[in-house]
Amino acid sequence: MSRNARRITAAVLASGALVAAAALPAVADGHGHGHGRGHHDPRPTVVLGKIQYDSPGRDNGSNRSLNGEWVTVTNTGRQTVNLRNWTLSDESHRTYKFDLRLPGRSSVRVHTGVGRDTRHDVYQDRHNYVWDNSDTATLRDARGHKVDSKSWGRHHHGPRR
Repeated sequence: MSRNARRITAAVLASGALVAAAALPAVADGHGHGHGRGHHDPRPTVVLGKIQYDSPGRDNGSNRSLNGEWVTVTNTGRQTVNLRNWTLSDESHRTYKFDLRLPGRSSVRVHTGVGRDTRHDVYQDRHNYVWDNSDTATLRDARGHKVDSKSWGRHHHGPRR
């Protein structure tokens, strides 16, 4: 084999190795398996944000007081996420079912009491408090898989069983 032929062969093999190496991380991190809708980000983009579990003032059961407790759900990604049939629940299995699309880089507050749903606030339409001084909020997707959870009170510093 001539010297030029060896150089060309080496260059072709090297370029093939570079293409294979560039493709490898895309497969390893889950990209390319986007369930038929383009790229799929394996990190959760919808998370629980700030939680107001103890409404300000006296807990007198008024609708204003009930709406003083809320959970923020935030979409940290760029793409809109369809939250239809996702759920938010407490340790006592009181559950709110979503029926909304959450735009990228936005949040929605889930209030306990009665109100009119908007882009930034939705209401569970409950007449009793949900979030206790020691509780866990759990967000699940439409398939029932846990997406995120936050605990406070006695559970805040240690693992739950």
